[in-house]
Amino acid sequence: MDQAVKGAAALESKNFSVAVTHYTEALAINSQAVDYYIKRSTAYTRISPPDYDAALSDAEMALTLASKRGKRELIIQAQLRRAIALFSLERYGDAKACFDWVKEMNKEEKSLQIWGMKVDNKLKALPEDDVKARTWVQRYPDVKVPEQKEETKASKLPSSEPGQSTPNGTTQPPKATGVQTPANKIRHEWYQTDDTVVVSLFVKGVPKDKTTIDIQDTSLTVSFPLLTGSDYDFSLDPFCAKVDAAASTAKILSTKIEFVLKKASAGEKWPSLESDAPATAEDIDKNGVLADRVTVTGPSYPTSSKTGPKNWDKVANDLTKKPKKENKDGEEGGDDGLEEEFEGADPVNGFFKQLYSRADPDTRRAMMKSYQESNGTTLSTNWSEVGKGKVETHAPDGMEEKPW
Repeated sequence: MDQAVKGAAALESKNFSVAVTHYTEALAINSQAVDYYIKRSTAYTRISPPDYDAALSDAEMALTLASKRGKRELIIQAQLRRAIALFSLERYGDAKACFDWVKEMNKEEKSLQIWGMKVDNKLKALPEDDVKARTWVQRYPDVKVPEQKEETKASKLPSSEPGQSTPNGTTQPPKATGVQTPANKIRHEWYQTDDTVVVSLFVKGVPKDKTTIDIQDTSLTVSFPLLTGSDYDFSLDPFCAKVDAAASTAKILSTKIEFVLKKASAGEKWPSLESDAPATAEDIDKNGVLADRVTVTGPSYPTSSKTGPKNWDKVANDLTKKPKKENKDGEEGGDDGLEEEFEGADPVNGFFKQLYSRADPDTRRAMMKSYQESNGTTLSTNWSEVGKGKVETHAPDGMEEKPW
């Protein structure tokens, strides 16, 4: 269908307002097309401003239609979009239930690990009796399916051009004007003192009156409109350690946004800006030693380095160098020292470290090259495949790849 093809092209080019328009027109002709609802739900979550209620409505309609037809793949996609919409609406208990149902049907879904971590972190931060943590949803929603050719959600049809009126009489907000750093050029850096962590997001032309900044004890989020009409979202969640949100500040300057985060524990060393979970002081000391050993390898982007391609053999060798341990008889120890090094560490990290340390040189090169070039989204042990070229970044579903 022509409108659906246009909608797919608009979604691919991140023109989400136009994508919603085309998919709405396509659904006016075929109101039972499951894929159209899934794609429009995706566009609703990314449009500026997002319409999460509409995204949830489309996802539940898609799930109902897919379940009636027994389309397993479409059921999984619709349930995933439903979970993401619920998470965005801060219905974390409901979102977790939907993510669990997706996992039951497809344990290999790539985005589940990240979304599962995000929803678990949200639930851990809530009181047990918080309404956001409750589960109200059923596996398959009770939604009335429209008859063929029934136009649905026409009232939510947005104008494809700013300033034009939509069918319900509302007007699309005009795009921001002026000089602004392109989204793919925005980057951030950080450093720390004994008392603070300073994060700089380098971007020009940020509209102060349209920027939303939220600093919490364990996270930071900022969102502002781009000249393209979409929003740029930046988040750090969770921090490596807690901060004092009340004593932390943010300033929007002409060339950057600067965040000065007050450490909750003065003098505490942060080995990194973010972590899988807030770390204790003891954990941070341990990780700090490990981080120093890992990060001395230099830039993570060998093909774009001004000094030329990265020597992956040297990186692999450097990472596995460590002092040899002597036993009581004065002889050098073997794997016992390795086991002691990983004892008490995170089980997952320990597994990969052991896998790496005991692998052959080609496997080590493959693991390092794939992980660094893909920005942590791919880990391969096949050097014959990885060595052919750059390993691309594959952002999980519901998230966007953004260069820093």
